[in-house]
Amino acid sequence: MSDVSQWEQELNKMILEGQPLEAFEKFYADDLVMQENREPVRVGKETNRKLDEEFFASIQDFHGATLGDVAVQGDVYFSEWTFDCTFKDGRRVATPQVTRRKWRDGKVVNERFYHA
Repeated sequence: MSDVSQWEQELNKMILEGQPLEAFEKFYADDLVMQENREPVRVGKETNRKLDEEFFASIQDFHGATLGDVAVQGDVYFSEWTFDCTFKDGRRVATPQVTRRKWRDGKVVNERFYHA
């Protein structure tokens, strides 16, 4: 098993166990670049941490996540997810998405989410 596969298994386990912010601290690089669909690129761990904290603070109830198919090619990892949550405004959303991560030295340096 490649290092990327091992890192992803641990990262994904933390997400599935409801520890996404702890996983972020452990596995994301300081020079991280993130992007949602075609939204503007967000640069830096601090910037992305703040946005993640705001997102998770907007959730009233987390009903679960499922991890589907995955693929690894070199330092790039793709995974299919569905996240089910109710936001504080009362909307319940089950969002399917594909996550693409690029790794360097045990840290995610680039992550992009593709979803409807």
